[in-house]
Amino acid sequence: MADLARRVAYRTESQNPAAADCLSAYLEDEIGPSLSGSGFAVGLYPNPVSGGPLLIANRHESDDLPTVLMYGHGDVIRGQDSAWTRGSGPWQLDEDGERLYGRGTADNKGQHSINMAALNLTLAHRQQRGERLGFNLKWLFETGEETGSPGLAEFCTTHQDVLRADALIASDGPRVSRDRATVFLGSRGVANFELSLNLREGAHHSGNWGGLLRNPGTVLANAIACLVDRRGVIQVPGLRPPSIPANVRAALCDLKFGGDPGDPSIDAEWGEPGLSAAERVIAWNTLEVLAYRTGNPDFPVNAIPASAKAAMHMRFVVGTDIVHLKQHLLEHLAAHGFADMVVSEPTVMAATRLDPDNPWVHFCLASIATSTGRSPALLPNLGGSLPNDVFADILGLPTVWIPHSYPACNQHAPNEHLLMPIVREALPLMAGLFWDLGEHGSVLPRRHATPS
Repeated sequence: MADLARRVAYRTESQNPAAADCLSAYLEDEIGPSLSGSGFAVGLYPNPVSGGPLLIANRHESDDLPTVLMYGHGDVIRGQDSAWTRGSGPWQLDEDGERLYGRGTADNKGQHSINMAALNLTLAHRQQRGERLGFNLKWLFETGEETGSPGLAEFCTTHQDVLRADALIASDGPRVSRDRATVFLGSRGVANFELSLNLREGAHHSGNWGGLLRNPGTVLANAIACLVDRRGVIQVPGLRPPSIPANVRAALCDLKFGGDPGDPSIDAEWGEPGLSAAERVIAWNTLEVLAYRTGNPDFPVNAIPASAKAAMHMRFVVGTDIVHLKQHLLEHLAAHGFADMVVSEPTVMAATRLDPDNPWVHFCLASIATSTGRSPALLPNLGGSLPNDVFADILGLPTVWIPHSYPACNQHAPNEHLLMPIVREALPLMAGLFWDLGEHGSVLPRRHATPS
């Protein structure tokens, strides 16, 4: 509680240019000293592209032991101070019943604080027995995740030798539900792009020109409808995913989504037909309209607008032909009579998914089941997106994520909070995993020996 209160008080808003000094201070004055006290050699690095710095910490015991890389991000989204109605605002940790309020409690300060505290617990027990941790551990912290992790890929490419490990084990995102520990192995990718249509200069009175001039708002609405139908089913063949692998489908068969307090009601008839709710949100693609504008929505006038624009958003799984996203869109639009529609260059974060049968997965699942007395939920990938491609593709690591939040945590919104019942379960869960890695980690596959 004391550690988290201190960390929440840092106003590490990466979306706020004025927070640059605070981002550096969080790593230099808070995380660095905390890890140094746990036996880590700590280095602070400038961002190779732009934005806040990065930190690498290394606790090396032997070249003959497995090495785990952990990850956390010290930045948060804007505080939205005036909109908070619970707790004492975004920058003060406030306990109210089972909730801990404060910006970053769920994303990600609370989660990496749990892991750091669990590690210290494990170290204390090991030292009481006159033993070392029993495996090598590295931490990577960034301070730009909430702005798309600028510089993270370039940094990891440059520092591959320093970050060399056998697996990534990290915590971010939500559990599948508040009451069930969860493991996920990657994330859906995300692609953001715009559709736009500019037909003429200026608006024209609808009484004089209605019926003679194409309305770009109407045309754009129909163009979107040819991409994704009224039930949310993607109509572009090239943007549909491959069939769901059997072991992915098996992992999802007993998972339920929704139903916790604060969760929205699921629209049963929305999305790809023939799939379960878990398959639609974890193992399939979605195409969404995020925003739509034509004319002046705040002050509409009786005129045919000149242009229309929609912000579009696609979540996609491994195997989707995302490299040709723009080409697929343009060809499909042209084939349906919308050849003059403009598609912007998409901004893409890649999809990742570790094979559920990987030995690191089985090891972590077994450890969590022993600690909690119940098998955790296994998500082959998160429905949302993380910079996991950096770890999976650039560093070449098996990636196992163990989240300590839940879907209704108000992440990215006012009244963000962490649940104390999850904290109380997650601390021994992670301490148990660290203990098991020290006791039995030598049986896990090694990628290579790790230099000190």
